[in-house]
Amino acid sequence: MNKCQDIRERLGLYLDNELQGEERQQFESHLRECEVCKALLDHELDFLNTVRTSSPLYVASPELREKIQHQLLSKQEELVEAQHEFQRRKRSQAKLTWGLLVAAVLLVLLLPVVIIRLRNNSKAPETGGASTFALMAADVHMRHTRGQLPLEITASSPQQISGWFANKVNFSVQLPNYQESSGQEKLYTLEGARLVGFKDDYAAYVAYQMKQRPISLVITADATAQPSGGEEIKARGLMFHYNAIQGLKVITWSDRGLTYALVSDLEERGQQSCIVCHQGTKDQDFIAPLKPH
Repeated sequence: MNKCQDIRERLGLYLDNELQGEERQQFESHLRECEVCKALLDHELDFLNTVRTSSPLYVASPELREKIQHQLLSKQEELVEAQHEFQRRKRSQAKLTWGLLVAAVLLVLLLPVVIIRLRNNSKAPETGGASTFALMAADVHMRHTRGQLPLEITASSPQQISGWFANKVNFSVQLPNYQESSGQEKLYTLEGARLVGFKDDYAAYVAYQMKQRPISLVITADATAQPSGGEEIKARGLMFHYNAIQGLKVITWSDRGLTYALVSDLEERGQQSCIVCHQGTKDQDFIAPLKPH
């Protein structure tokens, strides 16, 4: 593979700010020397900027919203009755028409609100008080599950993964191996790991699977990120911060010089995902406080 091919394969990672340190410097050095690759980068940036700055073609007027709201209110009783009939007749075609009418009316009513929120997302996203680290962890989890963030090492051994991170991050990664040492039933599998960019440096990303559902663990130094925001839950002298972000459960905490984020779509607060580090029965008093009361 020549240098230009390698640069073009890493173009997406560069645009997503995933390249850091020496790797980023080498990428930018090549761009300064190669006009073809620089032109390709400029083209991709122009496309992204066009998408980000584009405006909606149509916005519902206040008069149209008022008219539709009036019609919706006048039809409220008929719609309720139609919905009951819809359930009794198991989605019959006649009542399905009413359901589609409700959806269409609500779409017209909510469209301006959606457009305004999309337009303002880059300025003031709704984070629900989640920390920057928690938001990054949720984003990394979603990108990996969509196949947009491949693993750099595929392995099921915690020791192998821990060793791979040596000299790649400025902190020590030591993954536990409770399943093997305790001889308990294997409830989760370790898939692999990679580096992810965070605050002009690298954080460690580890991917797990539990019952065919993904779990992500992101690790950085506590000097780089501190958990904050969300619901605070105390267990064994540690303070955990729980956030619900785009349908995901995100738990962040700091311990012994490191800050962690655990991301999953498991039930309740996602405390089931904690067994990747705390599986034994002696740890149940540690996991229990994370369960909602």
